[in-house]
Amino acid sequence: MLLPLLIIIPFFGAFLSWQSERFNVKLPRWIALITMGITLVFILQIWFKEFYLVTKKTFSLKYWMSEFLVSWIPRFGIDFHLGIDGLSILMIILTGFLGIMSILCSWNEIKKHQGLFYFNLVWLLGSVLGIFLAIDLFLFFFFWEMMLVPMYFLVSLWGYNVKHSQDCVKAANKFFVYTQASGLVMLFGIISLVVTHHYITDIWTFNYNVLLNTPMNLELEFFLMLCFFLAFAVKMPVVPFHNWLPDIHTYSPTAGSVDLSGILLKTAAYGLLRFSIPLFPHASSIFSIFVMYLGTFSIFYSAWIAFSQKDIKRLVAYSSISNMGFILIAIYADNKIAFEGVVVQMLAHGVSTAALFILIGQLYERLHTRNINKMGGLWSSIKWIPAFSLFFFMANIGIPGTGNFVGEFMMLIGIFNFSPFFSGMSVLILIFSAIYSLKIIEHTCYGEVKNYLKVDSITNREFFIIICLVLVLVLLGFFPQIILDTACLSLYNF
Repeated sequence: MLLPLLIIIPFFGAFLSWQSERFNVKLPRWIALITMGITLVFILQIWFKEFYLVTKKTFSLKYWMSEFLVSWIPRFGIDFHLGIDGLSILMIILTGFLGIMSILCSWNEIKKHQGLFYFNLVWLLGSVLGIFLAIDLFLFFFFWEMMLVPMYFLVSLWGYNVKHSQDCVKAANKFFVYTQASGLVMLFGIISLVVTHHYITDIWTFNYNVLLNTPMNLELEFFLMLCFFLAFAVKMPVVPFHNWLPDIHTYSPTAGSVDLSGILLKTAAYGLLRFSIPLFPHASSIFSIFVMYLGTFSIFYSAWIAFSQKDIKRLVAYSSISNMGFILIAIYADNKIAFEGVVVQMLAHGVSTAALFILIGQLYERLHTRNINKMGGLWSSIKWIPAFSLFFFMANIGIPGTGNFVGEFMMLIGIFNFSPFFSGMSVLILIFSAIYSLKIIEHTCYGEVKNYLKVDSITNREFFIIICLVLVLVLLGFFPQIILDTACLSLYNF
């Protein structure tokens, strides 16, 4: 019964946050924080009982460690069907943790319509939890489309600057159109798969476990695989479907960027691992070489564009695209080591990139600019933020002792087992990342002090947020076996 609570609690808490503004303008943020705190406690309880204790003993492989099933639309075999395995539990832990961080970093940033803001923020987190839990394809698509609406309003109503309100709406529109259009392509693929299964078996079903065994010829399988792949490639995003991401990061509030980079992009990688490859294994195997080249091009192109960025937020956005290209290559390497590396890297990249966007938001609150050329000498002007920025930029390039190092190392080994050539090409991402990361540190932390206004010191709340992110990233780096043990419980599904 805990699985539906992981969705019900955020949706109910979102509604309470919205309505509570009538009584006190500060009440919505507390309700949102308590809501996600309770949700994270339930998530950790499930992980400890169903996964951590299991890995300490012998266990029998099965598809799902826990399931919840209620008939929804029996005429077409649609069920409210939730399931959880090693991959999904790790993703919902990441969602719960970064959800709390996104609420805390918005504590003083959001000034208007706080009830509606936290309603959209928590509603977005609840939708993402639904994506990671749904094992009915109709239910998965339902949550996939549901998360578009709150993200749209977060950007269009609480975007970067009041002076740029029209640009905020344009960025939100671009995000909505890209994701909605690609989602409709995936819906066509889902319906085609279900109709094909019905034609062969005379059974209507959207059940993931049943559809895994749908017989089809290679041409049809390849076509349906492309429908799924396109939706996930846009959300990941992969070049050339990336154009929406830098714009929406540029005009998004800090919480929006945290959830987008840390969680929403991971739904695409999750979709490839959960649906695209298992449902269409033969077509995915044939398609893998093309995806390798596409991922390599995405790495190089995004890194090259990052060099020319003056807005520090856009630079981090392009670096995120480059890193997701690395993850894409590892996903299609088709071996256990690469899979485990992808899982660790998704967690580590989610934490490190979210931390960078939080630090950028803290800098903007003090300097009122994100232009790298207008920054300088911050190391001598403000405590903690430059040091934390240095740590997370170094983590982003895979410095030992962080989860990023473990994830990248395992992905490189897995890719090497598939193709030494693509493994060698992927190594270059570390060089590019180092160059533009050092460029940012040099222009912002060192040199002449370019902002002579008094810069406020970091607050206790901001310090707590960053310390939590540092500790999680270091724990992933020094104790990755806990993650690997949990992830291995989902290998049977792939």
